[in-house]
Amino acid sequence: MVMGATHAVSGAVAGLLVAQALPEHWGGPTSTAELFTFAGVCAGAALLPDLDTAQSTVARSFGPVSTLAARGVDELSLWYYRLTRGRRDPRRSGGHRTLTHTALFAILLSVGVSALVTAFGRPVIVATLFVTLGLALRGLAGDWAKRNGWLVVTAVAGVLAALTWTWYPDEVGSRALGVAVGLGCAVHCLGDAITKEGVPFLAPFAAWRGRRWRELRLPELISIRAGGAFERAVLGPLLTCAAVGLALWALDGVPEAVTEAVGAFRP
Repeated sequence: MVMGATHAVSGAVAGLLVAQALPEHWGGPTSTAELFTFAGVCAGAALLPDLDTAQSTVARSFGPVSTLAARGVDELSLWYYRLTRGRRDPRRSGGHRTLTHTALFAILLSVGVSALVTAFGRPVIVATLFVTLGLALRGLAGDWAKRNGWLVVTAVAGVLAALTWTWYPDEVGSRALGVAVGLGCAVHCLGDAITKEGVPFLAPFAAWRGRRWRELRLPELISIRAGGAFERAVLGPLLTCAAVGLALWALDGVPEAVTEAVGAFRP
């Protein structure tokens, strides 16, 4: 599978881009703090689809609780695959890269989060921030998380969720959190789609010749090996540079300062 760090950074990049384009009446951020919160939630949510295997980064994020959840999601995903598979789809013994790696999952999770936040407000907002920001820590600061263990990650995630709540009011969170979570899941699937294994993003609705779980993937010549040299040496660093650049650009006053600096060099 694509490394957790790559998924998290790609989620952050997508979050920083979409947050600046999202209309305010859809919950678009109205401050720099809200923009970074949106990006952080998106970065963490970009790890969520891999909750269908106990071997993933997300399954180790919150200790026994997340490991147990991963096993449950694996079983649910496998059950759904068996229920919906076509006559030519292969038999499977595990649910990885099935249900949680589809557009259906991203949409349902996005709508579900928005509905729960709208119905219950603050408790669901804080819980969503706790989970996604904890996953973002695990993905973006993997070495630190590994050294300190899941208890420290859980504690820091709790503190971040409590602090971030002050930047993320009800009227924004009720709309924007669902968008950020769904976007993160979709970005994860896009990342897996460029690997040699591919991802069944349109399953089980895009049936073709007896198969409902056909993987979307790039041609063999340009697809990458998950966790391989290209991801480590090229893709990961490029995404990191993009995330840092977008984060700096989002800071108050930076676009204006850059525009003035460029204008000063013009004849």
